[in-house]
Amino acid sequence: MIGIPIGLLTANAVEWVFHKHILHNRGRNRDSFWSFHWHDHHRNVRKNGFVDEDYRNPPLTWNAQTKEVAALVAGAAAVTPLLPVAPFFVGTLYYSAWNYYRVHKRSHLDPDWARENLPWHYDHHMGPNPNANWCVTRPWFDQIMGTREPMNDRTLLAQ
Repeated sequence: MIGIPIGLLTANAVEWVFHKHILHNRGRNRDSFWSFHWHDHHRNVRKNGFVDEDYRNPPLTWNAQTKEVAALVAGAAAVTPLLPVAPFFVGTLYYSAWNYYRVHKRSHLDPDWARENLPWHYDHHMGPNPNANWCVTRPWFDQIMGTREPMNDRTLLAQ
């Protein structure tokens, strides 16, 4: 059962590292597979008040949403060999991948819900610094790593 909290912490750490180092650092390069995040997802969200229309369609076409699903499935597949020795850990990582997609999609279809339930993710996209607030599901590793930058009323007025 210790695998559950370890899995939750691991998933949040991976979320932070992957978002910061892969989706943003590698994603700024238009020739990278990961460029969908910076050049499509961030552009769509800034242009549409946090809404990303790609999430309105089923993930059947090769777009930012489908690439996100592919990365989550690949991550789940990568930890599957650990299932016989760490079933609670692996099960928690599977849950975390599903939950990431679920809350990320909902947040970009319902900005009011995101502002209320995932303010750190809303701040990542709509705040003045897209190089902060890397977590989506929970702000734990942003808090641990000192990268949580909450927007406040003054920040909103300055935009």
